[in-house]
Amino acid sequence: MKVIHYFAHPGQSTSRVNRAMWAASSRISGITAVDLYSEYPRYDIDINREQARLLAHDLILLQFPFFWYSCPALLKEWIDLVLEHGFAYGKGGDKLAGKTLMLAISAGGPEEAYSKDGYQNHELRTFLTPFEQTARLCRMSFLAPYVLYGSLTEPEDDHARGFVTLIEALRDDQFDLTSAKAAEVLTHTSLPILQRA
Repeated sequence: MKVIHYFAHPGQSTSRVNRAMWAASSRISGITAVDLYSEYPRYDIDINREQARLLAHDLILLQFPFFWYSCPALLKEWIDLVLEHGFAYGKGGDKLAGKTLMLAISAGGPEEAYSKDGYQNHELRTFLTPFEQTARLCRMSFLAPYVLYGSLTEPEDDHARGFVTLIEALRDDQFDLTSAKAAEVLTHTSLPILQRA
């Protein structure tokens, strides 16, 4: 599977978890890695270039910290501009049909906060509904997100290593897509990796 990994973090210098994930994944061969804030510091997104990148890949992996129940501003701008009518949806907009979208996010709150009885009042997947619906509108599959809860205090090493395992399994067609579609979230301890023959 051809994987493109988009990284969007406006505060990389103060990031611990996302910076570790990016550093680890940047060393993986055979994937395309894009740091959106590095490429577009002034938000001047090259729509044609980005659409060509999407056309050349099977799986789009968006990595970002979960900010105010959504993604950082540049990633939202990228979605708004690149996934345009006539390309990603609407009349003639079938260019992403059959591709797969996956998120890799860090959430500051602990796992128990993301429940009906937790202080966030909803499951994490509820907050990610706009991304899932975006995938559906573009006729893409949506996989369960790769998540680190409590990212302000949890150690990043296992999560970053799990992220590498995830990307390599996707690249090598060793990732159980059916299980990943059915799961609520994935963590470094629950990745559905297929056994090699």
